[in-house]
Amino acid sequence: QLQLADSGGRLVQTGDSLILSCVASGGAFSTYSVAWYRQVSGREREFVAAISWTGSRTFYADRVKGRFTISRDNAKNTHYLQMNSLEPDDTAVYRCAAGPKAEFVYFNGNFYTDDMNSWGKGTLVTVSS
Repeated sequence: QLQLADSGGRLVQTGDSLILSCVASGGAFSTYSVAWYRQVSGREREFVAAISWTGSRTFYADRVKGRFTISRDNAKNTHYLQMNSLEPDDTAVYRCAAGPKAEFVYFNGNFYTDDMNSWGKGTLVTVSS
């Protein structure tokens, strides 16, 4: 299990860009698939994006595809979420996650996995209209 520290959230305006970071420690980061989820108070946690442990595959929720980009830098034990063309509906607490060689299954606009075993505390992104 990794320890994850996510950061980068802040107040932005519609159409702005923002990058979130998640630094991992305590394990072999390069063997973990990593992801971002988000949650609005009172609603279920929602998958945003993921990247495989090999770095060769990326996965995006339909709602963010084309606007968000996930990446990883194994030398820095860090993964990122570049968010462009932000909309008020993107307002949420974003949490990074990791799972050892986790695999993802697509269903109805999202990707799902039972393999995430490490979570960041979350960073708040607020998009004003």
